[in-house]
Amino acid sequence: MKRNVIVFGIILGLILTGNMVYMCLRCYNNPYFKSNDIIGYAAMIAVFALMFVGIKNYRDKYLDGFISFGKAFKTGFLMALLASTMYVVGGLILIYQFIPDFIDKYIEHVIYMAREKGASTAELEKKAADMANFKEMYKNPLFVIFVSYMEVLPIGTIVALISALILKRKPKIVL
Repeated sequence: MKRNVIVFGIILGLILTGNMVYMCLRCYNNPYFKSNDIIGYAAMIAVFALMFVGIKNYRDKYLDGFISFGKAFKTGFLMALLASTMYVVGGLILIYQFIPDFIDKYIEHVIYMAREKGASTAELEKKAADMANFKEMYKNPLFVIFVSYMEVLPIGTIVALISALILKRKPKIVL
């Protein structure tokens, strides 16, 4: 299991981290681009769908085609945890080492998107105040780590759960 978790977790982590770097740089270089959260999360689900392949590979290659729900879920969850950890570490390195003013560009983007969606002046003022508070919290690396994990790990956990439900297979008892 360890080998499959490491191989597939690293593959997932590299794809997730690459996508995150691309999106951060896109926002950083042009805070006025139009983002779409639905497409972003759909992309994460598609990436985590590779976890299904990793669990199936483990089941078929190492367990003679049989795997319990618990073992399948554990395998998938560990892949998601490794990939999410790579995502978090990559994000910390990117933000703290290469684009330390990212949060300012992100806030500008959030305000722009609210304006594009037709927010009133009062709503924009509230959004600006909320984002100022977010910026203050963002100075704490533990907060950044928590927020980053919450962006990806819940999705990976749900995909691991679904994959485990689909891939579980008990050996047939022959009497």
